[in-house]
Amino acid sequence: MDNITFSSSSSKPKFQQLIEYVVGLIEDGGLVRGQKLPSINEVSANSGIARMTVAKAYEELREMGLVSSHHGKGFYVASTDTRNQLNIFVLFDALTPYKEILYDNLIAGLGGNVNVNIFFHHHNLKVFESLLVNNIGSYNYYVVMPHFNVDTSKLLQEIPKEKLLILDIDAPKLGNDYAILYQDFERNIYNGLSKATLLIKKYETFSLVLSSKNFQYTPVGIINGFEKYCKEQAISYEIISNLEEEEHLQKDHAYLVFRENDLVRFINWSNKKGWKLGEDIGLISYDDTPIKEILAEGITVISNDFALMGKRAAEMILTREKGRFVNESRFIERRSL
Repeated sequence: MDNITFSSSSSKPKFQQLIEYVVGLIEDGGLVRGQKLPSINEVSANSGIARMTVAKAYEELREMGLVSSHHGKGFYVASTDTRNQLNIFVLFDALTPYKEILYDNLIAGLGGNVNVNIFFHHHNLKVFESLLVNNIGSYNYYVVMPHFNVDTSKLLQEIPKEKLLILDIDAPKLGNDYAILYQDFERNIYNGLSKATLLIKKYETFSLVLSSKNFQYTPVGIINGFEKYCKEQAISYEIISNLEEEEHLQKDHAYLVFRENDLVRFINWSNKKGWKLGEDIGLISYDDTPIKEILAEGITVISNDFALMGKRAAEMILTREKGRFVNESRFIERRSL
């Protein structure tokens, strides 16, 4: 390990470069099981990087199961199996169709040398807390969706920031030294609706249907963006809790829905009444899936790009990139509006 060099132009931090260097030596046979590694002080002195950086790399190698430490004796190669060098804990709110797109792209972007375990909290704060607390220290990276309208920053701070990616929703109380890739719900809904103004104004009233039941919820930013848009455009609007009753649907109204169950009910009830989507009644769904392209001749959507989010999340994990990044969203006009 005397020949290690670090690239200042690389997007990867030096501790990650050191990890990859050690993993490469193990894979090439330059380090064998039971072999002693240079001490933290030796690596620091020979390479010119800080002791803390070396210690951080050695600790992660230990969590990967490749290195063991013996008090007073140093660090040794514990395993030459580098196939599971990245052991990732993933905590989603629920596995909806669009979250499945995100997850598939995340796994594809991470490549083969990872082990991923996925859990779901279903917007239950106690479950969320329990899953985090019980798994801290068992993984060397954590991907967490804190989908709540309450502050979860104290819980998230229990995870070392260099091992955490906060996904899909912002954590405003955490600084830019964290890795955060999120949807700006207020901006997304406002910008998406702004592109549909002429279509929305065909209808007498515009209704936002909250998703307060089952395993979904409506972020506050959605409500704020919706109200801001309607007030600025002088559009008559209302906010309703759900579409549990057929009577909630009214002709010459437009609706923005979130829950898949509400979407199915909406189309079913409209068909029973003989109302044509995009003419007698309007419909926008939040978040796109392949089925919405063909369902009822096409459902208009405002959607986060979940495929891009999954790919981008994988890049941030592999490079240990830090910062607060907004994922792209899009408005797709189809026949339902």
